[in-house]
Amino acid sequence: MATSMAERSSAKSSEDLLEVPKGWKEPKFSKDDNPKGLAVESSFATLFPKYRESYLRECWPLVEKSLSDHGIKAVLDVVEGSMSVHTTRKTWDPYIVIKSRDMIKLLARSLPYEQALRVLDDGMSAEIIKIGRMVRNRQRFVRRRQRLIGPNGSTLKAIELLTKCYVMVQGNTVGAVGPYRGLRDVNKIVTDTMNNIHPIYNIKTMMIKRELMKDDKLKSESWDRFLPKFKSKNLKKRKQPLKKRTKKEYTPFPPPQPESKIDKELATGEYFLKEGQKQVKAQELKRMKQAEAKARNQEKRNKAFIPPKEPTVASKSTPTNSTDTSIDIDAFKAKIKKNTQKKMKFSQPESSDSSKRKDRTGKSKNK
Repeated sequence: MATSMAERSSAKSSEDLLEVPKGWKEPKFSKDDNPKGLAVESSFATLFPKYRESYLRECWPLVEKSLSDHGIKAVLDVVEGSMSVHTTRKTWDPYIVIKSRDMIKLLARSLPYEQALRVLDDGMSAEIIKIGRMVRNRQRFVRRRQRLIGPNGSTLKAIELLTKCYVMVQGNTVGAVGPYRGLRDVNKIVTDTMNNIHPIYNIKTMMIKRELMKDDKLKSESWDRFLPKFKSKNLKKRKQPLKKRTKKEYTPFPPPQPESKIDKELATGEYFLKEGQKQVKAQELKRMKQAEAKARNQEKRNKAFIPPKEPTVASKSTPTNSTDTSIDIDAFKAKIKKNTQKKMKFSQPESSDSSKRKDRTGKSKNK
């Protein structure tokens, strides 16, 4: 029991030693820590594009002044289009030359002087992510790069607020300046965006993590239950081939050898025929093929003279549902008699009128 208690106490003490206390900061490296300076001179150089020349000429006196405070000499060569940094005898910080190299790299990648100067501070670093070769198709690359920037730069601004880094998208690279943890998050967001994962998913995850960090109870627990899980939905289906090839069953035996021309002639009996007989047979085959082709062509020509089938229309007068076809003769006779009487009535007044007209005309003539 005593040994187990001792082991537990030693384990707890080792865990306490591994934990970083709150508010602890690494002490600054001063000139007193390295009074003798550096033994060997180090230098770094980088090229810059032509369009950055005018800006670099304007801000170069400020760059020289800021680097001279750390004992670094900066040189701008406009003819070659390069910037270089060198250590001097006054340089006391061995790592400042690496930071000054990052500074001139950021200046070459279109970052402003005010943001590039932040690299020289402790706890700050820089990263240049090359995104040009991540996507092959140029149009797709432009769309994904624009997705990283967002409408009016809103997505980029959200990334900067969450990571506490300054991010600059320029051409085929993304430059970032900030703390180490923020640079790690920026790198993940950029690579995921170029791999067709929208940056809003990572931004949402980071926002949830930032809220969870405030709770001390959740320090030793897993955050997977709080973080969102996004599934990739590839709606575009793969194009199916026109002819699908089915795999044949595997057999250890090779396929049968195809028959040669002589084998075919032996099977049909042509091999034993004479030259004259072969020619006669070939001519007969040719005539048969010509006759078949002629018949086919004649059928095609005759198709134009065949009249199309006319559609049959049912007459309206013929009743379709009537079944009784017998005629009542008495009713038919009465109907005819009635019609004749009507005609006689209409014809009598017309004849009286015509006789009166004739009498009048006769009297007028006698007078």
